[in-house]
Amino acid sequence: MTGAPTAIYLDHQATTPVDPRVLDAMLPWFSETFGNAHSEQHVWGRQAADAVEVARAKVAALIGVEAREIVFTSGATESNNLAIKGALRFALHHGRGDHIVSVVTEHKCVLESCAAVTEDGARITYLEVGSDGLVDPEAIAAAIEDDTVLVSVMAVNNEIGVVQPLAAIGALCRERGVLLHTDAAQAAGKVEIDVNAMQIDLLSISGHKMYAPKGIGALYTRRRPRARLQAEISGGGQERGYRSGTLPVPLTVALGEAAEIAGDELAQEGERLTLLRTRMLDRLRAGQPDLFVNGSLDQRVPGNLNVGFPGVDAETLMESLDTIAVSTGSACTSASVEPSYVLRALGLSDADAGASIRIGFGRFTTESEVDTAADLIVAAVRSQRSDRSVRAAE
Repeated sequence: MTGAPTAIYLDHQATTPVDPRVLDAMLPWFSETFGNAHSEQHVWGRQAADAVEVARAKVAALIGVEAREIVFTSGATESNNLAIKGALRFALHHGRGDHIVSVVTEHKCVLESCAAVTEDGARITYLEVGSDGLVDPEAIAAAIEDDTVLVSVMAVNNEIGVVQPLAAIGALCRERGVLLHTDAAQAAGKVEIDVNAMQIDLLSISGHKMYAPKGIGALYTRRRPRARLQAEISGGGQERGYRSGTLPVPLTVALGEAAEIAGDELAQEGERLTLLRTRMLDRLRAGQPDLFVNGSLDQRVPGNLNVGFPGVDAETLMESLDTIAVSTGSACTSASVEPSYVLRALGLSDADAGASIRIGFGRFTTESEVDTAADLIVAAVRSQRSDRSVRAAE
């Protein structure tokens, strides 16, 4: 596929385009200054190493930590794997506990990482959420045991955009001497994060969710009190021994630039995206008053809207919206479409979960695009309902 698609892109929770400013910052490191950041015996290597450390400092500044607490990874999936498997396996090896507390609405890479360490002898407690998608901190407090090593709660849900009460969770974890990990792939650069105020010990970041390229991410690892991990990748001991391998300098530079831009523009962009979300919701409701919103609308990241239209099949709806990029939370197989496990956790029926779509607004989304997309979605819902009425009458 070549050339720019004509579709209106409203799937920014899936990925974001690379910001032109980020692209400009990273391009020279592919060819002009191409050194290996671990070859500091010569100027090419020293230039690359310096660029990596500048990027590390920028990522650290976004979440209010020291640069040396940032470990570069290939993305949030690797960061989540390292945080969960690394913390639990270190604890098991040193006889410090065997229990993890997490939430049923976590991203698959968190759930699968938790499942993987059960093979090492770990025990997992999965907590339910309310109809608003939020977990109750008191439920976490009740789930923590003497042998609990880690609590893992995502900052912002990738499907419904709800913002979990991390400060309250962090306070109780610190009081009980338990590590708190958060998957912040959908939160970093979009909502305010201060890991010290929130008492977060491990935090995962994804570059391609905040206008950097795919293939780069980071894991924050607290130094005091120290979050101890067992490395998952063996090698030359790069990244404080936590993540061996040659760093992709252009991608680290890109992540640093993206983090700096996101931090500088966070408040202003948050206000703009909230207005776009309200504009979209009002327009959809005007055309389809019976729509429902999935998850808390108050405790929500600005760029997310997840809505359902009773009696509509979301997969069919998206097929008819060939000029708009939105998504569902459904996992497709060759034989069937399963309703989103996140939406089912809210208490939705299979029918309502299957009638829901996720709309993700981003840095380059315009009011005109919102209006056009809303009108097309309303028309497509109306058309599908009309077709069903005709078939029912035949």
